[in-house]
Amino acid sequence: MDQMPERPYRPQPVYPPAPQHHAPVPTGVLDLTIQGSEWTSNMIVPTVVVNGHRVVSRYGRQPIVVPAGPVRIEIHGVWMRRYGHAALDVMVRPGEHVPVFYAAPYHQFTSGSIGHVQQQSKGLAGLFGIVGGTVAVVMVFVFFVLLMAM
Repeated sequence: MDQMPERPYRPQPVYPPAPQHHAPVPTGVLDLTIQGSEWTSNMIVPTVVVNGHRVVSRYGRQPIVVPAGPVRIEIHGVWMRRYGHAALDVMVRPGEHVPVFYAAPYHQFTSGSIGHVQQQSKGLAGLFGIVGGTVAVVMVFVFFVLLMAM
């Protein structure tokens, strides 16, 4: 069998990319406020996607620099599954600050709230129904156990 002689490894020279001069893109700012905190909403901060790109987020106010023009912001929470989805399309002019507020729902079975003013969380009646139903079932079970013990 013919064996090829071993060649010593020689790294290829690395050349820096040629400088490209682009005109600066006009930008604006989304002043995003994710309402709530780790204590009052969810320990996992909602996921924020701006124009298809995931953005690092936190509770409270955070400025997000975006290119001027149409902008789509989508936000959702994750807790065992994706929930609380809300989306907003805005037109951002150069240098403009656009306020955006998001409020996660009280439970996983409804959508979130998003808009240009402070939002109310959805699903309070559903939360009371879930908790109230659970308490009622436990009370009925305890009642029957006590009734059978007599």
